[in-house]
Amino acid sequence: MGETIGFSESVSLAVGGMVGGGIFAVLGVVAANARTAAWLAFVASGALALCAGYSFVRLIAESDDAVASPVDHVAEFTGKRWLAGVIGWVFTFGYVGTMAMYAYAFGSYALQLVGVETVLGIPARPLVSALGVVAFVGLNVVGARASGRAEDALVATKVAILLVVGVAGVYYGYTQGTLRSGLHHVGGGVVSAAALSFVAFEGWELLTFDLDSIEDPEATVRKAIYVSIVFTTLLYVLVAVVTTNLLSAETIAAHAETALAYAARPVFHEVGFALIAVAAVLSTASALNATLFSAARLSQQVADAAHNVPKTGDDERVAASVGHQRSADPGTESPVRALLVLGTLTAVLTVYGSLQSITSFASGAFISIFGVISAVAYTRRDSLVSAVVPAVGALGAAVALIALFWHLHRTDPDVLATVATIWAVVLAVYWLPRR
Repeated sequence: MGETIGFSESVSLAVGGMVGGGIFAVLGVVAANARTAAWLAFVASGALALCAGYSFVRLIAESDDAVASPVDHVAEFTGKRWLAGVIGWVFTFGYVGTMAMYAYAFGSYALQLVGVETVLGIPARPLVSALGVVAFVGLNVVGARASGRAEDALVATKVAILLVVGVAGVYYGYTQGTLRSGLHHVGGGVVSAAALSFVAFEGWELLTFDLDSIEDPEATVRKAIYVSIVFTTLLYVLVAVVTTNLLSAETIAAHAETALAYAARPVFHEVGFALIAVAAVLSTASALNATLFSAARLSQQVADAAHNVPKTGDDERVAASVGHQRSADPGTESPVRALLVLGTLTAVLTVYGSLQSITSFASGAFISIFGVISAVAYTRRDSLVSAVVPAVGALGAAVALIALFWHLHRTDPDVLATVATIWAVVLAVYWLPRR
């Protein structure tokens, strides 16, 4: 095993995983649904993520295997390996959804920088997004992944940019008298927006797939998960307040995929717009590059388990996490077939899917996963806290999933049908070979 990492770097990895690109794409969708109460949607989804974080930590503490993954925990504590396999499969394709979202935002922000919308009369965004996926699949196939120091620097840069824009935007809104609490918009829109925003909180859980590379993993991961989720929630609240108070609802709806860049324009003018756009391009590119390798490794292991393929050595559990490639052996061969398959699926989803459908697909996946893990943690309760927190996480996830489906049914039944069909195919591809 290589050099272990400590608390500060674990927090950096978790924050980087969450802020890796999701907020640049999902903010506009959330703001369009909850308007000035968007910050409340992020508080609600952050609270559910915190309950899920507690549940993950609880299972780590209860497990007989000090470095077992969440998928292993489901098998260990339920005795149902098929359920663990399904969770691993949903994890994998949840990451396909997030990669499609990253690619969507990557293409949108890149084109905003150059001021191009069409190529030969054809919308350019799907083309640029697909080319981005192809490029990063190629980089991963040849083993070109970002170094740890480069990832740390990128995390620090994008968080600093978001903080500067957020603080300056709040000050600007305060001096202009445009800040509103948004409480008059509290209602069903906030609940559905919270469900849609859930994908922006995925990323911290990948620490639990890489416990063998973390110093004193039980204590370090526990503290890192709590600190990173709270910090990220506050950061999202800040940018949500700025975006919804400085932009009109019409502007947000028209530019949902690049709303954050437009929010920087009133304060920093074109410089701010370009700064956010550059940060978004770099951040989404990095997140896409890192997630591809991790998702490919995970899918390979889940597929092997489904077909009872024996595993040895490092293949016993996921070796890498989103934005965290330090623990992966540089000589480890890339899972080329899985990379090509997942890359193709990601490209298809980002080209043909709408931002709403992609966000809904990914959020639904992680709501389901975090809800199941919380339910498993509830079965290990031995105190009031260990019963209440997982129960809130499991019940909250169920409510969020119902709210997501109801929102899609009410506003866009075609998207609901598309998302349901995709998940039916995904689960069938996993289940049928087992039969």
